[in-house]
Amino acid sequence: MTVTYYGQSCVLFDFQGSQVLLDPFIRYNTLAKHVDIETLHPDYIFLSHAHQDHVADMSAIQKNSGATVAAIVETASWVRKQGVPEDKVIEYNFGGTLHLPFGNVKMVYALHTSSTPEGDYAGVPVGYVFFVGNLKIYFAGDTALTMEMKLLEDLDLDWAFLPIGGHYTMDVDDAIKAAKFVNCTRVVGIHYDTFPPIAIDKKEALRKFRENGLILHLPTVGEALSL
Repeated sequence: MTVTYYGQSCVLFDFQGSQVLLDPFIRYNTLAKHVDIETLHPDYIFLSHAHQDHVADMSAIQKNSGATVAAIVETASWVRKQGVPEDKVIEYNFGGTLHLPFGNVKMVYALHTSSTPEGDYAGVPVGYVFFVGNLKIYFAGDTALTMEMKLLEDLDLDWAFLPIGGHYTMDVDDAIKAAKFVNCTRVVGIHYDTFPPIAIDKKEALRKFRENGLILHLPTVGEALSL
């Protein structure tokens, strides 16, 4: 099983043949200008919230791939308004778990805001925990550090995808605390470097994680990691 990073918070999981894309924002990201979204054919698209830097390419990729889109209820309503067929939209809410062919996906808390690219109400942001075989992966989405993360500490997570850019989300120092809250030593950084306010010092970030006994991965755009 692998994950490919496409910049900002966009990642594509390959769960032994099932392709699961999260928060597609590629064409409008200058760091990902070499990525052709026509090559992406996910089976599922999960949205953490509806801000444009997480949904900008949802419609185009869904139409090209026929993917099923999963999101919290209000964001799912916006997805339908983009022309995604009803049978290709899954709406659910906090505490809910989807039982899908590749595994289970639980919706968990995130502390942030959410609105559609048009500025309309889109519910609230979420995170997800993926249970695929023996693998357990936490995708935090856009979030500040929150005590609710400690509710995940007994899951024995294998990987945590955490925002580290600061300004709009957690920064590096808070992400270190978050990794300890969820009891996960392997972290993939997301939501950094795309815009000037969220630029980070990568060497400093790697050092801080290492000094705290944590492993931070900062893949380049288009790079795949084995899970």
